[in-house]
Amino acid sequence: MLSRVADSLYWMSRYLERAEHTARLLDVNLNLMLDENANSADRRWERLLASLGKPKRVEWKGNPYAMTHALSVEVTVDSSVLSCIMKARENARHVREQISTEQWHRLNSLYLDVTRPELRTLMASEAAQPSSDAPTAFLQQVMEAVHQFQGVTDSTMSHGEGWHFIQVGRFLERATATALLLEAYHTELWAENDKRVESNEYLEWMGLLRSATAFEAYCKVYTADLTPEKILEFLLLDEEFPHSIRFSIESIRQALDRIQDDAGGTRAEPLRKLAGRAASALAYASVDEILQGDVVAYLRNIQARCQDMHEAIYHLYVDYSVQAALAG
Repeated sequence: MLSRVADSLYWMSRYLERAEHTARLLDVNLNLMLDENANSADRRWERLLASLGKPKRVEWKGNPYAMTHALSVEVTVDSSVLSCIMKARENARHVREQISTEQWHRLNSLYLDVTRPELRTLMASEAAQPSSDAPTAFLQQVMEAVHQFQGVTDSTMSHGEGWHFIQVGRFLERATATALLLEAYHTELWAENDKRVESNEYLEWMGLLRSATAFEAYCKVYTADLTPEKILEFLLLDEEFPHSIRFSIESIRQALDRIQDDAGGTRAEPLRKLAGRAASALAYASVDEILQGDVVAYLRNIQARCQDMHEAIYHLYVDYSVQAALAG
């Protein structure tokens, strides 16, 4: 596959995953506003920024609607939902011949919906003086559209090399985002294991699970027994839940194996080893051992491994030399 095609499919997928994740976190925290006081509001929205990697040009200044506006439709914020959708659509346009008509129509329709001038005007007025559910409606529209795109991708695109690059992009973004999310909640959930649980903390735990679309799936495994240890175990180590870090890393490993099998050669062995070691470490880890150590260091190590895989992917499939390709 041409490097430009692989690059565009990879980033199209990453940007859409990022847009959906940001929209979901904003939607969850807007809904939690009904049960918060001034102190919990500050803590919650600052934690949201931390879980998104502290985006540039966005600060918590006491107005959740202003922050929602900035992270939703502000084009000067590189990681806003709108910016991510625009970048995803541009990458898709570059490889229009590689994706299905249904994929293009779904993504292009989303792009046209979220770039309407009247929508940005409405969101701006809501940031200044909230009076409707326009922000929530926008965020839910984005989440539903991205889910539809992913479904259309799986059902209309041949599951060959291009599809596997899309999977790598999606799950690399997801693993990184989930690790950041867990790190942002660390102080309140796992830093003090012996502290007494307050009633409002259960709401925070539910918020974390909903931020990873995990509340219902968690309850099916653990019923309604919400504890920090089980939440960490589920979001980090569950092998069947699509938003767990273990599931994401294993999906990356499988996709990279298929890409290399199709390409042939041995150039990708270092990358396969990176993904294999990351998957094995999670497969044989236990939540008790993780909690006995430094949880933040563990989560940051996962983020570092994801970055290493990203750089290796670029070295092998995007920024490679002709001589290296021929040697492989």
